[in-house]
Amino acid sequence: MTVSKKVGALVGTAIGVGIAGTAIAVGVARRKQDEPARGRLDAAEPSREYTVVTEDGIELSVEEVDPADGGKPVLTVVFVHGFALDRRCWHFQRTALARLTEPRVRQVLYDQRSHGRSGRANEASSTIDQLGSDLGEVLARIDGPVVLVGHSMGGMTIMALAERWPELFEDRIWAVAFIGTSAGEVGKRGLPRPLLSRYNPVTRNLGRLADWQPGLVEFVRGAGGQLTRRAVRSLAFGAKDVAPEVVDLTMEMLDANPVRVLADFIDTLGTHNRYAALAGLKHTHVLVLSGDTDRMTQFSHAERIAFELPDAELVRVHGAGHMVMLEQPQLVNDHLVMLLQQSAYGRENGRRWWWRR
Repeated sequence: MTVSKKVGALVGTAIGVGIAGTAIAVGVARRKQDEPARGRLDAAEPSREYTVVTEDGIELSVEEVDPADGGKPVLTVVFVHGFALDRRCWHFQRTALARLTEPRVRQVLYDQRSHGRSGRANEASSTIDQLGSDLGEVLARIDGPVVLVGHSMGGMTIMALAERWPELFEDRIWAVAFIGTSAGEVGKRGLPRPLLSRYNPVTRNLGRLADWQPGLVEFVRGAGGQLTRRAVRSLAFGAKDVAPEVVDLTMEMLDANPVRVLADFIDTLGTHNRYAALAGLKHTHVLVLSGDTDRMTQFSHAERIAFELPDAELVRVHGAGHMVMLEQPQLVNDHLVMLLQQSAYGRENGRRWWWRR
């Protein structure tokens, strides 16, 4: 085995486990030059773009999307993406909700720290607690009632917000959607816990390698030393057909994250435990949705969240994997619209209510 392949195997083992979020590919192989061109999922231009500067000076890239018909929004929907992704993962939801008229919504999509177009944080501030604070600062720029939608680590971010500021969920935040996420015990049901440990020599050595020679890590990654397109397709999605452009988009997002960034979040993801924080959602409408072939955060995580929130709506998406919102977007969109309608019209009528199954 060559040196580059050995390094590739080391990096792939450590980061390819991307827990609870979507860090399923540190070393996604870039598309070969002779591979046929595929379609792209290019989002429409946002209505506004701006930067939110966090308490520790990190610039978060934010965009807003107004209702397509120009009408006045009733609610603001804030999308919070998962680990190793960025706001592009909400492509189909962004498009569908822009056309929604009952109710009309304003959308806010932002890149979490160290992801996408947002600023790079250090290891000490790469924590779920800090992500929850970041979300709070994004909300401070928004007026009116809010619905939060979080995928994977984005769901954990919402839980961290509820743990720190539960009062926001009494009146300001009208509903929450948890998609493919976990409230704790990551590794017990899903990816192997030992790979998440700060004491794991592979994980520790990955960080050292990135500090010592980041160029080498990126070279190995770019050369396809770890996961292939086939592996990403298998790990991120279920057994049903997935459009090639959806896999392309997932690979682009994963491939845009430096190895050091992914390593910085390993500890906080492995120690995440916020079952107690779910109590802060007792006044809020909650949707818990997950694919039943999710290899990253198994469906049992969704069941546990729903058990802790007995009035929540639990949706099992048959045959879907971790990237359920890209894989079965119509089903996800339908449930989000129902969530928005139930919360918006229920509040307008002066009632707190939710469906019971």
